[in-house]
Amino acid sequence: MEDKKFNSKDSAVFEHSLNKWMEDEKAGFDFINLVGKLFYEKNVELILFRNQLIDRTASVILYKHSYAVTVIGEKLKIQDSLILAKAINTLDLPPSKLDIGKLNMEWTNEREKYKNDPVAFLEVRLKDIIGKGPKYDKPVDVVLFGFGRIGRLLLRELIIQGNGTQLRPRAIVTRKVTPEDVTKRASLIRHDSIHGPFRGNVTEDPENFEIFLNGHTIKMIEGSNPEDIDYEAYGIKDALIIDNTGVFRDKDALSRHLKAKGISKVLLTAPGKGEMPNIVYGVNHLDFNIDDHDVWSAASCTTNAIVPALAAIENTLGIEKGHIETIHSYTNDQNLLDNYHKKPRRGRAAPLNMVITSTGAGSAAAKVIPNLKGKLTANAIRVPTPNVSLAILSLSLKKATTREEIIELLRFEALRGKFVEQIRFSASNESVSSDFIGDPVASIFDSPSTLVSADGKNVQLYMWYDNEFGYTMQVIRLARHIANVKRYTYY
Repeated sequence: MEDKKFNSKDSAVFEHSLNKWMEDEKAGFDFINLVGKLFYEKNVELILFRNQLIDRTASVILYKHSYAVTVIGEKLKIQDSLILAKAINTLDLPPSKLDIGKLNMEWTNEREKYKNDPVAFLEVRLKDIIGKGPKYDKPVDVVLFGFGRIGRLLLRELIIQGNGTQLRPRAIVTRKVTPEDVTKRASLIRHDSIHGPFRGNVTEDPENFEIFLNGHTIKMIEGSNPEDIDYEAYGIKDALIIDNTGVFRDKDALSRHLKAKGISKVLLTAPGKGEMPNIVYGVNHLDFNIDDHDVWSAASCTTNAIVPALAAIENTLGIEKGHIETIHSYTNDQNLLDNYHKKPRRGRAAPLNMVITSTGAGSAAAKVIPNLKGKLTANAIRVPTPNVSLAILSLSLKKATTREEIIELLRFEALRGKFVEQIRFSASNESVSSDFIGDPVASIFDSPSTLVSADGKNVQLYMWYDNEFGYTMQVIRLARHIANVKRYTYY
């Protein structure tokens, strides 16, 4: 068989494709410099369809632009994002968070209307932000009470995302603190088997019980009784304490934190019991006046994952009843190998078994959406994966719909509706759970899996969620809200 003859046309196509990539990558590096300049000099953060761009490589940023085709139907050009970022840098903007993906999409569709003038375009799009003063005067101190999976992710992201200008982590409280504990805690911050290495510098001073992260000094404090700790002795005042232990779950128990010097508000990273605001940020956070409540709950990861979609459907189609089945990754609460556990089935080896267990997500959802009280049942199956879970929403509707209508409903909510920070739209037929590790939204709607009955009254929705990282981001959003350090946004 003869070798295929050299084809100059094929070579030209290859060279053109390679040169195009290099031009895109060069624009990506220029864009990265502007993203950093805006963030560090003006406290203006650019994101792309809720994806963080700070400390990301050019290839990752180019991939995010290319992936836009699955969300909005067309690929975004990095050169357009660069043009817009340069224009944004010339504007008089307060601390803010701007979705360059949305701006790029709108610029692509409307640039001729503005005669290819990006400043004129941005002056219209950002008219409610330009020239405004900051929404807050100074950053708020944060104390992390408990330092497990969520506590460590909170610390990492508070350091990376806010740069100390909104929420400023100052201390970690654990039951004991020795020099060895400080070294081990620092190592757990530095390395994570699921979420990868910390994007920055971590050093420790074991003798003085301090950990240093990207210029932040974090004090390790020993304490079990919340009211006994004097935070003001460490220079911490009017702080928000985020309780990650799960030991204190009702308002009275959590209010013990408020007796400590230096603490003004408490946020629980678990469902709260009794009378306290149980919040899914983006859905009901505005239902409570932040000045009227000192103790708050961020609900659970599963509640945060299901409530935005439930709210969107209840508000448009109405829900008669439903069942939520959660396919949940195993957690530290389970055993690695078979051993005693006080809860049914959870004693069996987590990496080897699917384990049917209970979940309070159904009743918790009704706390956020009162119209759903008594309408939802829920159960969970723990499965042998370490992270990313799947909620299956089986709903009977008041108003008939079609598969196309309900997909478009959730696409709209993800791109332009109330829940742009909470729901991501996925159109891929090939996505699996590990694809969503590190996704910052509360849940990802798997549109190809959507099922609707012939009469249009029964639907089945599949919502992925990073039960660690996505929930952590919801906690941070709520923390910024109750600490009153939110920036202007354009989503």
